Amino acid sequence: MATNGSVLEIKNVSSGYGEVQILWDVSLKLERGKLTSLVGANGVGKTTLMRTVVGLLKPSKGQVNFNGTDVTRLSAHAKAAQGLVLVPEGRQLFTDMTVFENLEMGAFTGRAKENYKQNLDRVFEMFPRLKERRDQKSGTMSGGEQQMLAVARGLMAQPEVLMIDELSLGLAPFLVLDLFEILRRLKNEGLTMLLVEQNVQMALAVSDYAYVLNEGQVELEGPSREVAKNEDVRKAYLGI
Repeated sequence: MATNGSVLEIKNVSSGYGEVQILWDVSLKLERGKLTSLVGANGVGKTTLMRTVVGLLKPSKGQVNFNGTDVTRLSAHAKAAQGLVLVPEGRQLFTDMTVFENLEMGAFTGRAKENYKQNLDRVFEMFPRLKERRDQKSGTMSGGEQQMLAVARGLMAQPEVLMIDELSLGLAPFLVLDLFEILRRLKNEGLTMLLVEQNVQMALAVSDYAYVLNEGQVELEGPSREVAKNEDVRKAYLGI
């Protein structure tokens, strides 16, 4: 198992796209059963970090440890099979497929197939609107419903760590509140999560620990309540 209660440790990771380096020696860790936020302005490297951690990008240096094992070079599929799952920015649903078919696609790992019925019942109980629309093509749903489906599909993979990139982007405020309540519930159930979120105030309110990313580097970290009190954070992200 991972040391010090951490399930995921990112050590001195540098990454980017081709010759363009976006991340510079980024280190962070996720404590088991905790919700961690990663916040910062647009374009500072939050999505790049998520994509690097799950294996969609290869780091130029550094290491990703999952449950105490170096998984840096594993494929995204192999990491998902171990329980490291990403809900990507922009949802990336199979828009010509129904809600039910999208959920089925989420349950592709061995660990998920074993508990398929249980996980399906759970996400339908958590997202009753998806149950009502199980036969509807996902591309015809509202943005909020699609985001619910993206999270539910991630849960169908039975993650040990769920990483969510921009949960509330473009959604109506009442839907944002609903989704953050789901996050709170999942946290109370003991799921380890990493949240990238533009709504910094909501992210800091719901999470246990936070990292502030600026220009590809960790600028600040600490318990979320403490980060929320930081003067620079208040001015830059909370409009205070």
